[in-house]
Amino acid sequence: MPSATVENYVKEILALSMEKGKAQVGMGEIARGLGVAPGTATSMTKTLEREKLVQYKSHKGVTLTAKGRKLGMGMLRRHRILETFLVETLGLDWTEIHGEAEELEHALSEKVLDRLDKFLGRPEFDPHGDPIPTKDGKIAQSNMRNLLECRRQVASKVTLITDQGVEFLNFARRKGLVPGASVEVISRDLVSDAVELRIGKTKPFTIGSKAARKILVASS
Repeated sequence: MPSATVENYVKEILALSMEKGKAQVGMGEIARGLGVAPGTATSMTKTLEREKLVQYKSHKGVTLTAKGRKLGMGMLRRHRILETFLVETLGLDWTEIHGEAEELEHALSEKVLDRLDKFLGRPEFDPHGDPIPTKDGKIAQSNMRNLLECRRQVASKVTLITDQGVEFLNFARRKGLVPGASVEVISRDLVSDAVELRIGKTKPFTIGSKAARKILVASS
């Protein structure tokens, strides 16, 4: 049975791969995602390679094997079902749930996980908008784009917040940029590097381009 550390690494590699839209993930990305030193990430990656979970290329990065992807998909499923349960059933705030789910996911049996999934109504997305893999490893696909890539004056629906740190989630909520919200890009100012937005029929407001890249939307 894989250790919690192995499960965390494989889950992070898969999540980064899906977010970036590429199979290979750089060591720096893994280290930043897990909050560890690059050397620590490299050492652990070599362990994953010995267990045939990844293919590692020095100075390039890692790619999950079929075995690694299966494990990673299972961990994403656990994590996202737990996050949904913590918000919808226990009433925790969406800024609190990531760490709690991290603690719980390694001890959950498949039987309990499936009961939780059924209890929640087999949700397709977690509170942040991340798709929840099915029991057989399938995951919902959607044509998402960030706010900088949106056509102007066209309403879109917020689907995913990619930065799930407490500070950014609070920022997104204050602005009304939460999954399900209708948002329209009014204009973009290249000089100030800002984007003017409108939520529904509310007064327009601006956010920086860096923040706009972290908010993904789909056609309404």
